[in-house]
Amino acid sequence: MKIEIINNISDIAEQDWQRLNTQPSVFSNYQFFQCLESSGSVSAAQGWQPHHLQFRNNKSNQVNALLPMYVKSHSWGEYVFDWAWADAYQQHNVPYYPKLVATAPFTPVTSNKLLSDEVVLADTFDILTQLCQQQSLNSWHILYCSPAEYKAEDVYQRNTVQFHWLNRNYRDFDEFLSRFTARKRKNTRKERLSISQQNIEVRRVLGKDISKNELDFFYLTYQLTYIRRGHTPHLSFEFFQAIIEKLPENILLIIAQCNGEDIACAWFFFDEQTLYGRYWGCTKSYNNLHFELCYYQGIEFCIENKLALFHPGTQGEHKIQRGFEPKLTTSYHWIKHDGFRPAIKAFCLQEQQQMRAYQAQCMQLLPFNSNDENR
Repeated sequence: MKIEIINNISDIAEQDWQRLNTQPSVFSNYQFFQCLESSGSVSAAQGWQPHHLQFRNNKSNQVNALLPMYVKSHSWGEYVFDWAWADAYQQHNVPYYPKLVATAPFTPVTSNKLLSDEVVLADTFDILTQLCQQQSLNSWHILYCSPAEYKAEDVYQRNTVQFHWLNRNYRDFDEFLSRFTARKRKNTRKERLSISQQNIEVRRVLGKDISKNELDFFYLTYQLTYIRRGHTPHLSFEFFQAIIEKLPENILLIIAQCNGEDIACAWFFFDEQTLYGRYWGCTKSYNNLHFELCYYQGIEFCIENKLALFHPGTQGEHKIQRGFEPKLTTSYHWIKHDGFRPAIKAFCLQEQQQMRAYQAQCMQLLPFNSNDENR
């Protein structure tokens, strides 16, 4: 295979990308990546230098695989946390960055990271290792991908746990709640009732119908969420403008209003099978409003639109009692520095065991009746 490094997604033919995207989702869509780059949200200045790999067949010269990647100078926006590794390097005066990362930026969602109808993910491991050796990159990381079959001893697998809602052909929200124990069902209904008791009304707006004022309000709350945590927002206003234009049929904005004033909103993406909860923000705090906008409204949307899966984002054990089930995610990692490999390998093996044990513990905390035949 002939390998080309592409530093701007515009230099990749969209028809090649879409042809090779055989398991499409919002976060493997060419337009999603293009909006990230064209808006400046992903760039060398932001610590995300595009370093996309394009593979060509030696005989036909046809593009037969694409692996979107970035050279990173930090670990923000990845959600498979390696800060402890970077700290260990720093304590020994060894540079941890730059590193090479394959991911959908700022998006902790399992999806096809390698777009191909001929090449499998494990086939790229040796290629990435050679690339890092040649270009003075200290490691490579493939995040939130499907499990791969591989034999390389110096490639380490990591697992994390996320919480997903599964649609078991529910007719409505009440049927979903009927699977809960009586106490959990009562608590959920109480949370939802508290929204109307606070004089809060909720509306859903599809991407094509989002007004300028609604987008302005969303971005205000999006910024506030990061500012309250002492961070700078990852995504620019121009990204959201562009993504509404490019993917209007894949966006849902849910807005809460109290006494005629918008007070909070939640941004979702969705495709034919899955709803993805992405961003939440509020200008005022109200009881249970986060649960209503980010979880219950999303579950209702999935049921009404017959979506099979609701992926609400990372972390959050509070999701368990609201019917979100623990699922393992997978990522792969290679480290150049021989001295750190034994410790990192041991860390990854121990983490895998811990994550499987944690998943089993979380399963015991789900709110469903133990005698539910659908569990």
